[in-house]
Amino acid sequence: MGRYLLGRLFWCVPVMLGASVLIFVLLRFLPGDVVDIILGSEGSATPEVRETIRRLFGLDQPIYVQYFVWLGAVLRGDLGSSLRTSEPVAGLLLSRLPITIELAVLSVAISVLLAVPLGVVAAVKRGGPVEHVARLVGLIGLSLPNFWLATMLILVASLGFGWLPSLNYVNPLRDPIENLKQMLMPSVSLALALMAIVLRMTRSAMLEVLGQEYVKTARAKGLGERAVLMGHALKNAMIPVVTVVGIQMGTLFGSTVVIEQIFGLPGMGWTFVNGIYQRDYPTVQGAVLMLALTFVLVNLIVDVMYAYLDPRIRYE
Repeated sequence: MGRYLLGRLFWCVPVMLGASVLIFVLLRFLPGDVVDIILGSEGSATPEVRETIRRLFGLDQPIYVQYFVWLGAVLRGDLGSSLRTSEPVAGLLLSRLPITIELAVLSVAISVLLAVPLGVVAAVKRGGPVEHVARLVGLIGLSLPNFWLATMLILVASLGFGWLPSLNYVNPLRDPIENLKQMLMPSVSLALALMAIVLRMTRSAMLEVLGQEYVKTARAKGLGERAVLMGHALKNAMIPVVTVVGIQMGTLFGSTVVIEQIFGLPGMGWTFVNGIYQRDYPTVQGAVLMLALTFVLVNLIVDVMYAYLDPRIRYE
C-alpha cells in the first residue's frame, strides 16, 4: 500500500503541472489585463504609464518567463500576491477553501444519505412504488440544472415563506445553526444531480450483487434478509458507488463556482470568478491549483477505500 500511495503522489506532479500550464496560458488569452481593469479602457493614463504599471507587475516579460518565475515561487511555497489587493494568495485561498469544502461535503452527505437507502429499497422491491419514485427522482435530478434549481429555491423561499439565508457568511464554529440554514439551499441545489446518479448506480449495483452466488449461498445458510443485504450485498455494491462519488467530486467542485455566485458564498468558486473578472492572475492560478490538488486527493482517498470495502483488492 505504501508503494502504491507514493506512486500515486508522484503522478500528482505532472497532473498539477499540466493544470498550471493550462490555466496560465488560457488566462493570457483573455482580452485585456489587470492594468486595463484598474485604469479602464478609456482612462486618461498615457501608454507610458500603462507600460510602467505592466512592468511593475511583470506583465511586460514573455509569457514563458512569467510562467517559470511564477512556478519557481510556487515550488518555494509562495503563490504570489493578489494584483488587486496585494494580499498573499495562499492566505486568501486558505480562508476561502473551508467554505467550498463544507458546501461539497454537505452536498455529498445529503445525496448519499438519501440516495443509497432509496437505491437499495428500489433494487430489493423491484416493480414496487419505491422503484417508481426512484426512477422519477433520478429523471428529475439529471434533468434540472443546478443553477435553475438554486434560483427556484430562492424564489420559493422568499415569496412563499418570506425567508432568505444570510448574505454574510456565518462561520459554523460561531453559530452552527445559522450556518446550516445558510448552507442548506446551496447544498440541496448541488446534491440533487449527484443524488440521481448515486441512486441509479446503487440500484444497478445492488441488482447485480443480489444475483451473485455468494448472496444465494448466504440465504441458503439461513441468514436473515437484513444480514444478507447489509453484511454481504451492500458492502460489495458500494464499490462502484464510491467510484462514482469520487469522480463526481470534480464536477461538484466545478458547480460550486456557479452556486457560490448565486448565494453569495465567499468560497473558492466565488474567488475564482471574481479573479477572472479582475484579471487577477495569481489568485486564479492559485485557486485552480488548490482545486486540482483537492480533486486528486479525493480520488486517492477513493482508491484507498476500495481496499476497505473489498478485502480482495490489494495494492502493491
